[in-house]
Amino acid sequence: MQNILELRNISYSYHSLHGETKALSNISFGVREGEFVAIVGPSGCGKSTLLSIIAGLLVPEQGTILVNNPDGSLHYPRIGYMLQHDHLFEWRTVYRNMTLGLELHHQLTPEHLALVDRLLEQYGLNKFRDKRPSELSGGMKQRAALIRTLALEPQLLLLDEPFSALDYQTRLFVSSDICRLIRQTGKTMIIITHDLSEAISLADRIIVLSGRPAVVKNELPVSLTLTDDSPLAARNAPEFQQLFNRLWEDMTHDKNTKT
Repeated sequence: MQNILELRNISYSYHSLHGETKALSNISFGVREGEFVAIVGPSGCGKSTLLSIIAGLLVPEQGTILVNNPDGSLHYPRIGYMLQHDHLFEWRTVYRNMTLGLELHHQLTPEHLALVDRLLEQYGLNKFRDKRPSELSGGMKQRAALIRTLALEPQLLLLDEPFSALDYQTRLFVSSDICRLIRQTGKTMIIITHDLSEAISLADRIIVLSGRPAVVKNELPVSLTLTDDSPLAARNAPEFQQLFNRLWEDMTHDKNTKT
C-alpha cells in the first residue's frame, strides 16, 4: 500500500532574540493509508512541533511533504487534530461541543449531524448528550473530544498525547477503546506518546526521534502474536518485552539528549 503522506528532509528551528534553537533536522518518513504510526522521543525533542508541521500549523524551513491520495488527487488530506486536553467548553452541552467544528466550518448538514448521532451511540455517550462537560469522567471527555474531531470526517488523525491527563488505569482502558474504535473507521493515525508500552500496544510502526535537534533514529515495525486483537492484550504478547527493550535502548543511549 502506498504512502498517503511522505515527509522528506523536514527541518525546523525556533528563533528568538537570544538566537536560534534547532528543533528538527532532516526528518523523513512516510505514512501508509490506514496505518497507525506512533512517534516517541525524549522530552522536548520536537515531537509536537513535527505534528504541527504535518497539520499545516507550522511551515518547515526546509523539506517538503508529499501527498499521495488513493484517488490520485493532489489535495492535502483532511486533518483531525486531537490535543492533550479535551478543550470542551463548559457553557455548551456535550452535544453542542461535538458539533462545534461543524458549526465553525458551516457544515451543520443533516448528513454530518446523523454521523454525530451514530458516534454518540457507538461511543456510549448518547445519554449524556445534554450534559455539561463537568458531568463527564475524564475518559468520557476524551471520547467526546474524539467525536468532535471525527465529525468533520478527517482522512488523517493527529493525536498529541491525548491520554496523558488521565490516571493510569483509565488511560489503559480509554486508549485501548478509542484506538479500537478508530481502527474500525479505517482512518490513518499518527500519535505522539511518552509511554513506550502505549506506543507498542497501539501502533503498527514506531518512529523514534533523537534528542534535539531531532532526527529519525530508528523505525520499528510492530508485529505481535495475539490471541485477542486488542491494545490491552498486546502487552502480553511474547514480542512485547523485546520491542520495549529496543525502544528503551534507543531512548537512553542518545548522544543528542541533554541530561
